[in-house]
Amino acid sequence: MYKYEFFSNSPAATLALGKKIGENLPAGRIIALIGELGCGKTLLTRGICAGLDVPLRQVNSPTFMLVNEYRGRLPVFHMDLYRLEGVDDGFEIGITDYFSRATEGVMIIEWAEKISSILPPDIVRVEFDIISEKKRRICFSSKIKQISGFFKEMKHK
Repeated sequence: MYKYEFFSNSPAATLALGKKIGENLPAGRIIALIGELGCGKTLLTRGICAGLDVPLRQVNSPTFMLVNEYRGRLPVFHMDLYRLEGVDDGFEIGITDYFSRATEGVMIIEWAEKISSILPPDIVRVEFDIISEKKRRICFSSKIKQISGFFKEMKHK
């Protein structure tokens, strides 16, 4: 397992981190965002989408839609599972169909812990911890070796 930890001191820093990630993100990645309400999941998603050339004004949390699709350098499938009770609800909305579509683009799942048992093994897991009003600890983990090089490169820039 490859793990990387970042500290964000502001919403702008979280957005900038997401943008750096999006600029270098290849097709086929599933990003599972985990953390409490207000921790920065949607903000990081907006940054990732900006890095994928999706206009920021298009990116909002799909809490009531469950899935938003955006067009950028790669297609982005943005899910917000806040309203789901668990895995059964995930099957009901056809979430596994999106896993196969993720090969052509990027899938970002907010509240991914609600369906953790059906997530593919090669996801990028992102866990948020609130340290203070503006400071966040953001931990990335993945079994994907290529992610290792990506984060090492980001640290040196």
